[in-house]
Amino acid sequence: MSTMIGNDKTMKVGSRSMGRTAAFWTVTLILGFSIALSGIGQLMRYGGNVDLVTEIGFPLYITTILGVWKLLGVIAIVMPGFPRLKEWAYSGLFFLMTGAALSHAFANDYGDGGFHVILPLFYAALGIASWALRPKNRRL
Repeated sequence: MSTMIGNDKTMKVGSRSMGRTAAFWTVTLILGFSIALSGIGQLMRYGGNVDLVTEIGFPLYITTILGVWKLLGVIAIVMPGFPRLKEWAYSGLFFLMTGAALSHAFANDYGDGGFHVILPLFYAALGIASWALRPKNRRL
């Protein structure tokens, strides 16, 4: 009977670990895909990316800087190894996204329904969730 309980505990721990890993990759892939698309859009100066930065007073060249940072951050978070680099990438994406939300808020450019503030804060929250759920082999 004690062997059976031990196996049940092992199964519960294993399924919890698998669930946490699945949650990590789900959140991380949504974050990575969204930030990568945003970065590519900024590098290509596609659609509203030009208006988003110039209407709040930033020079147009900032789209190149932000686009490169976003793509490098996504690569660092998704690739295996380099746990210290991942820490920097997570913090960089957090500062990038909260900075975007604050920039739009301070410029009174909230967008439809606060979209210009809410979306970057949502991405910052996804970054926090991905960081908190990361497996032990992706931690320092």
